[in-house]
This record gives sequence, structure tokens and C-alpha cells, in this order.
Amino acid sequence: MTERYDVVVVGGGLLGCLTAWMAARDGAHVLLVDKDQVNQHASGQNAGSLHFQLEYRMVEAGEEAARVAAEAMPLHLDAAAMWARMEDEIGEPLGVRQTGGLMVAENSDQVGMLEFKAELERSWGLDVRTLDRTELDDVAPYLSRDIVAANLSALEGKADARIAAPAVGRAAIAAGATVRARSRLVGARRVPTGWEVTLRETDRAGDERARTVQTGAVVLAAGVWTTELGRVFDAELPTVPLALTMTVTSKIPRFIPHLVQHAGARLSLKQSLDNTVLIGGGWPARLMRDAHGAPAFDRKHQLIPQSIAGNARAAVNTVPALERVPAVRSWVGATTVAPDQLPLVGAVKGAPGVFVATGGSAFTLGPSFARVLAGLIAGRSPDIDLAPYDPARFAERSAP
Repeated sequence: MTERYDVVVVGGGLLGCLTAWMAARDGAHVLLVDKDQVNQHASGQNAGSLHFQLEYRMVEAGEEAARVAAEAMPLHLDAAAMWARMEDEIGEPLGVRQTGGLMVAENSDQVGMLEFKAELERSWGLDVRTLDRTELDDVAPYLSRDIVAANLSALEGKADARIAAPAVGRAAIAAGATVRARSRLVGARRVPTGWEVTLRETDRAGDERARTVQTGAVVLAAGVWTTELGRVFDAELPTVPLALTMTVTSKIPRFIPHLVQHAGARLSLKQSLDNTVLIGGGWPARLMRDAHGAPAFDRKHQLIPQSIAGNARAAVNTVPALERVPAVRSWVGATTVAPDQLPLVGAVKGAPGVFVATGGSAFTLGPSFARVLAGLIAGRSPDIDLAPYDPARFAERSAP
């Protein structure tokens, strides 16, 4: 007998777990599948930063690129509010601390960019103010004397990427969702009631078997696998995969309350609740590829020593006390962005009942992505204008 669900969510990261939880809470019969384990990939490997200001990668290409990136600000604001109440709604700790975030500047050009960025963000409703050096002496005395100004957003902070998605997954199960690990979506065909999807399941012994289920809706919440999964539904979902470097230090007495990023360098750092310091910010790692040059996401991506050193140098230049703190581990996390830096969120054109969300800050924006997707599944009109994030926008731009 064929299994039937209202929704099949593909991807067991934070976004997939949140979408499954919200849809199940709405009363839907939900199946969440992941080709590996819940939280095994990007959601569990990222640094857990909650950036609501525009990040360095969004402003380094200039003011016009920043204006485009700012079109995602409604999702940022929604996510900031949702993170603030999510531990209460889930009923478990997620390591959320919204104690403020600083984007720091070392020279007049970077200060000018901060002022432009703050004005742009305020025009979208984000409360940001620029602090001078005197104010920083009080707010963030741990910063280097070379830092001359910083933009402060009180909403920013961090969550614990190791525990967030598993906790939400448990909430989804408690709400009635079914979760199946080692279950990869490999096929789909239209049926009168929606979709019949084929899953390839692998047991602990490595043996495989196919399972077919019918569903009214499918949600693609699979990060770097989005483009590949889009092809299953004959849909073009362009994404750009990135392999990025992260490092964690040994434990030290807590002295960095903020999420810190840099206006002129690839740097993001924060001190975790376990008192280690997580350092990242976009330094590249080596993305593994197959014999045809296509990204091989199932392979282990490789660290680049120059990136580790450059990231550490940027961290010490910004927070000099880190020079005396040993790094204990570096690793690679893979993420994906859309070609225009805006996320893909919404219905997949040409595939009725299929929805997608991915792009860039998917951990930070996971709550707002999931809320939008759960609403679309339930037939609710979104209260955020999704036009800038339309998954079909690239195909439509390239049409003759």
C-alpha cells in the first residue's frame, strides 16, 4: 500500500526541521527525509551566527550590490523576531543569545561604507547605529585600537548549530511528523493528487531499497543539493556552492559578548556558550569536484592553509587577545548562494505543489524561510513580498 503524506520535506537541516515542525503544527501529515542524518551537513557545520546586518560579502562589491542584498531585509527582520521566541516555542535550549553584533571599521573608507550601510538598513527598518571609538571603549573594549568605528545591531547574536536542528527535529516528531534518515529523493512524477516521489533508503548495513510515497506538496530544503533536486522536477534552480573555512579555539574566560564582523575583511567571530571562540567569515576552502568538474557534495572538502592563516590573522588584528589563544580545530562547511546574493524562496515554477528555500544566510533566515514555506503549503498568502526571491527569476531574465 502506497504511503501518503500532505508534505514531504527534503533536507534534515535547520530549515527542513523547522518547516516540518511548522507544517505538522498546522495539522499536516508530514514526512521529513534526509539522505544522511539530521543536522549532518551545513546546519551542523556552520558557526551559528545570527547576522541581520548586511554581511561583508553583500557589501564588498559596492553600493549597488548592497542595495540588492538589502531587499532580503524583510526576511532578516522576521527571522530576528522569530529567533527571539523560538526556544520558548520549541521547548528546548537552542543556544540562542541575541546580545548584539558589531561590524567594525579601521579606516575612513570603511567608516563611509558603514554609514552608507546603516542608512540603507534603517530605511528597511533595521535598528542600526554607528559607534565612534569613544563609544567602543565602553561597549567593546576587547577590540583592537586600530578599530575606529562600528555599526551596532542589538538584534544580532548566535545560536548553537550543534543542537538547534536536532531540537527542532524532535519538536517536529512531537507534533506528528515522521523523520527518515538515510533516505534520498531520486525521482518524482505528477499524479492527480500531487506527486509520487521515489526515495532510495540505505540501511545500517549499506543495503538499499526504493520506497515510493505520494504527497500533495514537496519542500526542497536541501542547501547545496537544491540545483540537483530541482532537476528531479524539471526545474531550473541556479545556486552557487561555496566551501568555507571555520576554526574554533580552546576555551577562555568569556570576554566577547558580541557577534563581530569586519567591514573590510572576511571575518566573523563570536564566543560560544562553552567559552570557545568560533572564527569564520568567508575564507575559501577547496570544493571537491567529480571527473566532469561538477561539485561533489558527498566528498569531504579540503582546507586551504592560506585561508586558515588569513582568517586567524584577521581575527587577531581585530581582537588582539586572541593571539594568545590556541586554535584547536579547523573544518570546512559547504553552503550555497544564488547568483544575485538574494535567496530563493517560494513556489517552483512548472512544478505545482513544489516549494524551495535556500541561499546564503539559510541558518540565520531559517525561521522566516520555514514560516513562509509552511504558509504556502497551507494556502496562506505570504505577509512578506516574495517577488525579489522568486526561484524562477533567473530563467525569466534569460528568456528571449
